[in-house]
Formats: sequence, C-alpha cells, structure tokens
Amino acid sequence: MTLKAHRLITSAPVIAYPVKKGAPGVAITIAAPYLRPEQIRLPMEYPVTTGETDHPGGYDGALAEFYDSTAAEIAAHLDAGRDVAVLCEGDPFFYGSYMYWHERLADRYRAEVVPGVTSVSGASAVLGRPLVQHDEVLTILPGTLPPDVLAARLRTADAAAVIKLGRRHFGHVREAFEDADAAGRAWYVERATTDRQRVAPLSEVDAGSVPYFSLVIAPSPSPGTPFATNRTPDTVVTEEYAVPAPTGVLGSVDVVGLGPAGPAWLTPEAHAALAAADDLVGYGPYVARVQPRPGQRRHMTDNRVEAERARHALALAEAGARVAVVSSGDAGVFAMASAVLEAADETKSPVPVRVVPGLSAMQAVASRAGAPLGHDFCVISLSDRLKPWDVIARRLTAAASADLAVALYNPASKERRHQVADARDLFLAYRDPATPVVVGRDVGGPTEAVRIVPLGELDPETVDMRTLLIVGASTTRTYPRPDGSLGVYTPRRYPA
Repeated sequence: MTLKAHRLITSAPVIAYPVKKGAPGVAITIAAPYLRPEQIRLPMEYPVTTGETDHPGGYDGALAEFYDSTAAEIAAHLDAGRDVAVLCEGDPFFYGSYMYWHERLADRYRAEVVPGVTSVSGASAVLGRPLVQHDEVLTILPGTLPPDVLAARLRTADAAAVIKLGRRHFGHVREAFEDADAAGRAWYVERATTDRQRVAPLSEVDAGSVPYFSLVIAPSPSPGTPFATNRTPDTVVTEEYAVPAPTGVLGSVDVVGLGPAGPAWLTPEAHAALAAADDLVGYGPYVARVQPRPGQRRHMTDNRVEAERARHALALAEAGARVAVVSSGDAGVFAMASAVLEAADETKSPVPVRVVPGLSAMQAVASRAGAPLGHDFCVISLSDRLKPWDVIARRLTAAASADLAVALYNPASKERRHQVADARDLFLAYRDPATPVVVGRDVGGPTEAVRIVPLGELDPETVDMRTLLIVGASTTRTYPRPDGSLGVYTPRRYPA
C-alpha cells in the first residue's frame, strides 16, 4: 500500500469494498489493520463471480445491475457529504473493478484515483526476475481469451503475463503457453507478496488448486541489457558458412519475410519465427534489421550468393539448429523462399522448410499511392542477372498488350541502366503516354519518396535498385487528395 493510499483510507468516513459472497474480501483484509472503529464500512457483495446466474441478462446483466445499485449506495454517502474510499486490490485502473464505479460516478463527483502496485509487478518482485529489459516489450493478457488467441499473442511476446486464471481458465492458459513454446520459462505466482504466496514452475501446478488471484508470468529471457555488467554477449559467426557439430536432432528452416522496412511492417508470425531461431541467415543488411537476441548466431553474407546461403541454412538445420532465413518484403516474391526450396529439393534434405510470408514491396508502394493494383495485375523483375533480357522483353510486351497493371521489381542498379528506358518504350507501344506510373523509393524507410508521373515522362535516371515501379493499366486513374497530392487507383470494374 502506498503512503497516499494509507492517508486517504485512514481519513475517509466511508470505506467501500467489493467482496465475494461468503468470503472475507481481499481488499478489506489488506486495509483492515489501518481502519478506525468509527469508519463506516460498505461491503459491495458480488451477485456472481465465476459461477452461473439465473439473471435474465445473464452474467453481464447481473454485474451491470450490481454496479448500478452499488454506485447508487456510494452516491448516497457522497450526497450526504461523506467522502468514500473505494478499495481495489492492485491498481484500480489495471483490470480493476473500480473502473465500473468510476464510469458511473466520476461525471458527477470529484474522483481521485490512487495508483497501486499491480499483481504483475508483485509477481516479478517475488520471482526476483526483471519483467523486461532494454528494448523488450511486455505483453499482458487476460486468461479469459481463447487458447489459440493466447498462444498467438505469446509467440510474439518478449515477456508476458497472463492474469485472471482460476480453475476454469488455468488449463487453457497452460495449453497456450505450451503451444507457443513458452511453457519452459513460465512461472505460476499466486497471491504475490501476501502470507499465502505461492510460486512454482508452470508445469508443476495442479489446475484444481488455482484461485482467481493468480497469474502466469514469462519474464525477460535475456541475461542482461547492453548496460549490464554480467551481459552474455551475442554470438557472432565470423565464418560465413560455419556449421556447428551435429546434435543428432533434426532442426528446421523458416524463410521469413521482413516486410519492406522497419518493425512496423513485420507480421506477428514473422516476429515469432525470428525470436525462436537459433541461427539467422541472410544478406547482411537484412539480418541487421532483426533485433539481436543473446546467444543467437547471425550469418551475414553478400547479396549474390543465394544458393550457397540456402545450402548453409539447410546444413545448420541438419545439425539440429532452428534456422530463420530472412528476406526483405515477402520471402516468396523474388526472394529466398524459392532458393531454399530449390536447394532442399536438389539435395533431398530431410529438413522441414516453412515459408513465413511478409508484406511485399509492391503492396507497400501501392498502399502509399492509393490502389493502383485494384484490378488484374502482374509482377515482373527487370533484373537480367538470372534470366535473359529477351525473356523479360517478351513478358513486358505480353503484359502491356493484355492491359494489365504491372509492378516492376529490380528496375535498375549501378550496372544495369537500360532496362527502365526499354521497358517504358515497350509499354508506350500499347499505353497512352499519360498512363500513371507510381515511382516508390525506400517505402517505410527514412528516405521514403513516392511520386506519380505520366508514363511518357518517366525518367530512368531517377530510378535505382531501391525503387519499385507500378505502371497503370488503361483504366488506372489519378485523383486529387485533400493534401494536394495525387493518388492513384484502378477500378475493379473493367469497361465492357
């Protein structure tokens, strides 16, 4: 209890508190040693907690009626000039019951909310483990969520706490931790900081003994932050294709799409795969985009060694590692998924390969411009490193003559300078020079720029390897946006 809470509780004429029928009440038990005999006690007895009710409105209806009636009792004391202290275990606005009285009374009476120590903070303290460190994110979840939803959230959590357990939900919560591969580092804490406190590994708890006031916590997995003196350094592999000694256990490979740029574009599934990996494999700048995890090995290679990188990832997995091969954008679009699957097919590798999709660059650029890919479209890479230019030219001509919108990947590099001009001229044989072209560069990055230019005015000198082009169809239109810029969309209906 804070000093401020103590001062207000001991001075208020009326002490109101929620209590389960037939129970002494947790909040009033904590406060009782500090109360005076002349203070009025106002118990507010729940009509139902976790059991069944015959109320015509069901559980929600019974509770709403309870809060309405008890709010009226509090209001009667306030109208009589008596201050009321409403007790709440933990923090009033952290899943606390007080919030329902607050929303019924605070618009009519002056209300001061005094923060308290949450159950999550108390559990962390009794475990003697930090909840989160440095840039880690803490996820707090109610145990009333469906198990599959809980598991999905836990897979992406650096650290997590699941509250609101009880016998009814505990089995589902433990199942969710197991499905998320997080049960091994999870702890059960019951009635933290009280004389009835109990702490145990999650796996050792009997579901039949779990009270409502308990939680499961998976604290920070890190041994320290960059500022800690006892930090275990990240393992960095200096030999690009080094493989640890076989363990006798077969690992796995996840080919993960990171999205076009930054953590905001990363899907929860991709985040979970990266966090679970023993080894990260990929082009150096892409691996550098992944938040380091202590003990995780990072293999950074050049951009032009896809086949070698794929075979290395499979070799690591065959030695027992859980490997994440990273690609920018979507791993299956001009990226590492096909390279890894081709290597696995050629070598008949026993390693299971999973492709974890990401947001593609064309989706990112299209979203910034509006909806240029709103109707039929195709995707073509202008890079002639792995296929001859005459094949690319035939495909561009076919797409142009079919009146498809076209997303153009890898349009130019320092060495490849003719492709954009040649592609523009091929399109101009079938498209009006006024056809809108979206020129998106570094979308999601610090130098993001998106322009709309007519096809006939597309300047190849403004295009580089970090640029993606979207050439509109004959039906693609521009429109003025409220900020004065141009937007682009392709209607879903094609003219008859």
